[in-house]
Amino acid sequence: MDQGSHCTAERELLEAVSRITTSSTTSPSDEENQPKADISCQVRKENPRKDDMQVSSATQGPNSSMTTKELQEYWRNEKRQCKQIKLLFEIPSTRIVEHHLSKYVMYKIIILQTGSFDSNKSVIERRYSDFEKLHRNLLEEFSEELEDVTFPKKSLTGNFTEEIINERKLAFKDYLRLLYSMKYIRRSKKFIDFLTRPELQEAYGCLRGGQYTKALEILVEVIGLQERLTRGNPAAVVPTLCAIVVCHKDLENPASAFEYGEKALSRLHVHTSHRYYMPLLETMITLAYELGKDFLSLQEKLEEWKKKKDPVRVFTLKELAVREYVR
Repeated sequence: MDQGSHCTAERELLEAVSRITTSSTTSPSDEENQPKADISCQVRKENPRKDDMQVSSATQGPNSSMTTKELQEYWRNEKRQCKQIKLLFEIPSTRIVEHHLSKYVMYKIIILQTGSFDSNKSVIERRYSDFEKLHRNLLEEFSEELEDVTFPKKSLTGNFTEEIINERKLAFKDYLRLLYSMKYIRRSKKFIDFLTRPELQEAYGCLRGGQYTKALEILVEVIGLQERLTRGNPAAVVPTLCAIVVCHKDLENPASAFEYGEKALSRLHVHTSHRYYMPLLETMITLAYELGKDFLSLQEKLEEWKKKKDPVRVFTLKELAVREYVR
């Protein structure tokens, strides 16, 4: 392809990206007419003017130096974010856990995406005290939204009877469904943390202990749910993607590490000030060189970033990863 055709193709992609980004922003009146199920292509936040600036920078600033392949990946990501996403919560079973000083019920929660196959489900376990803590935390920020929500109270006796357990299974299922139906709650960090943080803490603990295979197993399991919960904020999953890169790299799986690294970079193309951006670029350059891939374009991005930023001490990708979710 000659230079003129290449430039034309890039301009067409830029225009397409601009149209998608513009069409994905809904007005308040449109939002009121939508059902309570999540329409993830809504990208309006608390500060509309700030959003407009971000959209402008995404379509005019960093994208102007992106390659055709990167623009195509950005376009695909934008289209995916405009799909309707709705999650369903099921609590099919429980188990009673007994320690020498405590006894409690663990509720198995299956989270499904509507219209998906079983491969898209996530399975977690939470106990009554986890739900109780979530409700208490949410009340601090969303007391008005939750004023009519009844949380199942703990009984002094009978908490382990089949009748009480079954009642709570249904109550917690309805509770999660109701929380997810409220836009601001389902997007809140407190709600997302309830569904993902315990697993991420365990995974990062394994990573810090050098148990990369176990850490990778947990991270790959949780990343799908995390992506669905934070679909309006692609950069939110970058730390998890980078942790997966670190695990694959230390397990000497450079091809898999590079694959997940590309996913992380695609989410940072308009967030070059992100703390993971430079360490990720450095790691990707090393992986690309090892795999015989083009590393010069990555090197150019790194040099361009260094020219724009003041020289400061930057952690390696692994150093950043082991600092996540430190209790």
